[in-house]
Amino acid sequence: MSVFDTLSPAELEALALSLRVASWNLAVGLPLAVAVAWILARRRFVGKELLNALVHLPLILPPVVTGYVLLLLLGRRGPLGELLEQAFGIVVAFRWTGAAIAATVMAFPLMVRPIRLSTEAIDQRIEAAAGTLGASPLAVFATVTLPLALPGIVAGGILGFAKGMGEFGATITFVSNIPGETRTLPLAIYTLTQIPGGEVGALRLTLIAVVVSLAALIAAELVGRSLARRIAA
Repeated sequence: MSVFDTLSPAELEALALSLRVASWNLAVGLPLAVAVAWILARRRFVGKELLNALVHLPLILPPVVTGYVLLLLLGRRGPLGELLEQAFGIVVAFRWTGAAIAATVMAFPLMVRPIRLSTEAIDQRIEAAAGTLGASPLAVFATVTLPLALPGIVAGGILGFAKGMGEFGATITFVSNIPGETRTLPLAIYTLTQIPGGEVGALRLTLIAVVVSLAALIAAELVGRSLARRIAA
């Protein structure tokens, strides 16, 4: 009997929602992280330090503050939230999509950092050589920069996915704790610790969260090392 056989429907629902949120966080956040990391690593412009600070700000701010800022901006009465609702009929506050946004914001620095370091480690003479052979800047980026930065991209993606699975503070502040809609795995654990007899369920979900996080960290390390060896060869 697997541990999943002992999970209640509500616990399975929370696990499935967390996987959904983390997957969307990865699908949307990773391409943006690659672009921002490349800009920070390769471009000089006024305001670069400010952009770098804004990218890493969620690492320093309390998650509740980040969630409250998202609520102010993307809530139904917020400037962006009201615009989205009136123009496109999109509501993200107190929806699972809002949980995905909160996870992406909190995971974004963890994705950008390893990608930027990997990009900065690339010998720019290789990119320059490709340019002198007639490759366009986009072709250089796609055929030289991206493959060489792949260890950082993979590591950032795995860490971002794990962070998306475990995000709590910004999520509960921005989208609340609604069963079946925004109650992700961490929120389900918190809920179970607040009700009598919920300790067993909380322990089951905690073990799952620990296993997922450890697997993500180990995978990031192993895949990063393997790709680094291949690139070096």
